[in-house]
Amino acid sequence: MSDYVILADVTCDMSSEIREYFGVKDYVTGHVHFSDGRDFVTTLDWSNISREDFYKSLSSKSIKVSTAPASPEEYYECFRSYASKGYDILSISISAKVSSTFEAAKKAGERVKAEFPDREIYCLDSIRMSGSFALLTAYAHEMKNEGKSMREVISWLEENKHRVHQMGPIDDLMFVARRGRISTGKAIMGSFAGVKPMGDCNSEGYVTVLTKVKGIKKALTTTVAYIRHAATDIENNYVYITHSNREAYATELKAMIENELHPKKVFLCDVFAASGTNIGPGMVCAAFMGEAISEDGSKEKEYMNKATAGC
Repeated sequence: MSDYVILADVTCDMSSEIREYFGVKDYVTGHVHFSDGRDFVTTLDWSNISREDFYKSLSSKSIKVSTAPASPEEYYECFRSYASKGYDILSISISAKVSSTFEAAKKAGERVKAEFPDREIYCLDSIRMSGSFALLTAYAHEMKNEGKSMREVISWLEENKHRVHQMGPIDDLMFVARRGRISTGKAIMGSFAGVKPMGDCNSEGYVTVLTKVKGIKKALTTTVAYIRHAATDIENNYVYITHSNREAYATELKAMIENELHPKKVFLCDVFAASGTNIGPGMVCAAFMGEAISEDGSKEKEYMNKATAGC
């Protein structure tokens, strides 16, 4: 059996500490562009730009920030470097619904496969991003560390990627408005009222808002209650918390989940620049394993109804 490498793209938010925990040795970077002329390679740390500067720029009305994934040529160079050393490759990408990353990986994989026909190259669409994507990546590496073959890891990912749920609030509604997701009027009124939209993934990987609550305390309590109803076998599974410049709230949520739900382990991580450009500031989100996301969202609505009834 050939050795293999797992290469997720940079939108799987995993800090250096978490990457070390799971033995993540490499990932595929991307690019971020600021309208004031700054350009950086996106990485899973704040080495190119500080968290404070990045989220301040996102909140600015005068600066526009955009990202681009690694190009097919960059993917090709990355894949080729591993294939030439005898490694098979499992590439995991952010949801193809929101990015061209998956297509870039596939094109590169086809080129490298033509050069190295004995190498197996598999490109997988996670149908997730940020913390939800990171959770899948963590399990993939854990299975590899346990001695599972690449085919076994691929099979598990394809069978279980629809089981990754997420829940948590976002409080910067003005950023959401600038992205065109709600009107500026609604954002202003919602901000004054302290409204926090809360949503889970749908069957296509987008986030569907399931409720709106007032105040961060209620939002965090509702998050824990939702996980209690939606998670399966949580004592033997991980919970993965990400935040976009809301570390204090994320830390509080981590403690609540640990004390009330007792998962196998809870991880806490920043949303770095690649995902943060689209998520924006103000999000706290917990990713976890449950039953497969329902096609019509009915199960998730039921979980939320139970969660809000208990809060």
